[in-house]
Amino acid sequence: MNSTVRNRGGVTEDFNFRLWRYGGTGGDLIPLLQAAQDRYGYIPRQSISHIAIAAGIPEATIYGVITFYNQFRLKPMGKNIIRLCDGTACHVSGSSMLADTIEDELGIGINDTTEDGLFTLCGVACLGCCSLAPVIMVNDRTYGRLTPASLRKLLRSLRSGAQAV
Repeated sequence: MNSTVRNRGGVTEDFNFRLWRYGGTGGDLIPLLQAAQDRYGYIPRQSISHIAIAAGIPEATIYGVITFYNQFRLKPMGKNIIRLCDGTACHVSGSSMLADTIEDELGIGINDTTEDGLFTLCGVACLGCCSLAPVIMVNDRTYGRLTPASLRKLLRSLRSGAQAV
């Protein structure tokens, strides 16, 4: 489990070293979880075990913290991150139809990743593009005024390209 992460001061640290120097302070659990996620892109089961041993905290408690905070993931994210807006403008403009289209086309719901690891769907409260409602973002690119048909076409195009946009 050798991994390098940047701490708040920008200094590079090895994840194992961070565990080794853990001082038993209760407030260090979140930074330890962040370090594991920074290294792996999610928090693998093995990291939870290592953190539990180093911190003397039961794994069940660590899982509770991980599942409480939205910033932590227990599964790897896909190559393409789809953010589906469900703010007021998007909601009344049909974001639920977009969610249904994504589920039909990719076979995933909110916070799921496709089997091939190409797509992860995340629901967000607002993307701040209300005039383009309904809206999704794929990685850093915004797609607005979507219909189920235009979204289906976009998803098929992304999948056939099999690359990040």
